[in-house]
Amino acid sequence: MNSQLVFGAYIPLASPLHRLDARAKLLMCVWYVIAVFFAYTWWTTGWLFLALLAAIYLSRIPVKMYWRGIRPFVWVIIITAAFQVLFSSGGQTYWHWGWMSITSDGLVNSLILIYRFIVIITASTVLTATTPTLQLAQAFSSLLTPLKYIHIPVDKMALMLSIALRFVPTIMTEMHQIIDAQKMRGMHFNQGGLLARLHHVLPIFIPLFVDSFQHSEELAVAMEARGYVAGAPRTQFRQLRWKGHDTIAMVLMVALTVGLVLLRTYLS
Repeated sequence: MNSQLVFGAYIPLASPLHRLDARAKLLMCVWYVIAVFFAYTWWTTGWLFLALLAAIYLSRIPVKMYWRGIRPFVWVIIITAAFQVLFSSGGQTYWHWGWMSITSDGLVNSLILIYRFIVIITASTVLTATTPTLQLAQAFSSLLTPLKYIHIPVDKMALMLSIALRFVPTIMTEMHQIIDAQKMRGMHFNQGGLLARLHHVLPIFIPLFVDSFQHSEELAVAMEARGYVAGAPRTQFRQLRWKGHDTIAMVLMVALTVGLVLLRTYLS
């Protein structure tokens, strides 16, 4: 097993989560992400965090690998939280300068924001790490089938989702290879000021964009050679089958939601 978990990568293992139907896992992930935005207290956030830890345990993927999956988003989380701290108002003011201030409400909101970033990214990683890309796209298409009656291109949307999830690990791997190649040529990404570091990013993104366009061209040629026609009826080699443990998983999600509502009602 690869020692680094990249967002969007599938890790083949024999775990209870791997055996679940892709539609059940997709519904549970969306359900969980929505529930995260209703957690504001220590009790509710802790309740949802325990549920996420249980999912990580059932996936049988080491926790340190999930951290490696979150690490590329650390700077985005820190910058977003910093803006939340500096530009929020309310509560006790600890520091003030011009139109920036640090308040108690700003600190609390930034902690909630960091928590939401981490649990949402981790929950999404659990989904993609335990579900093959094609099954995830098939589940997406299956759940949105009723939208076909109002002429929404569900199949095209599922195709775009599968392509995106398929190439995210590839692009991340190529980015690390380009960074290593630039370091071998004497590039120091951690030296200099902000403008110097931004200038160092150009040698990474230019070849990355070139490789991405090359991948897209090769994919288009491959799809055309295989006779792909957008909107044409298609069959699936592997059929999704809903089983008893999928129903049990959905019942557990209902129990999780009921517990969240009770904690918000009586311990808020």
